[in-house]
Amino acid sequence: IDVYQAWCGPCKAVVNLFRKLKNEFDEDDVLHFAVAEADGIRTLQPFRNKCEPVFLFCVNGRIIAIVRGVNAPLISKKI
Repeated sequence: IDVYQAWCGPCKAVVNLFRKLKNEFDEDDVLHFAVAEADGIRTLQPFRNKCEPVFLFCVNGRIIAIVRGVNAPLISKKI
C-alpha cells in the first residue's frame, strides 16, 4: 500500500517498479497494489505530516513490513 497525503499524492516514482513486479509474479491473486490517503483514514494517522513516501506490506490484513522512502531494491526485496 502506497500511503500518501493529499498535498503530495501517491508516489509516481515506483509505478513502473510495481508494474514490473506484478508482471513477474503473473499471479493476479498473489500480489495487489493499492494507494491510501493517510489524511482520510484514522488508522494511518501515524503516517501523516511526513514528507517521504511510506509503503506498507500486508499479508492477510496484517502489516508485515514498512519501507519509508523510495528504495526500489528494498521494496523489491520485501515483495
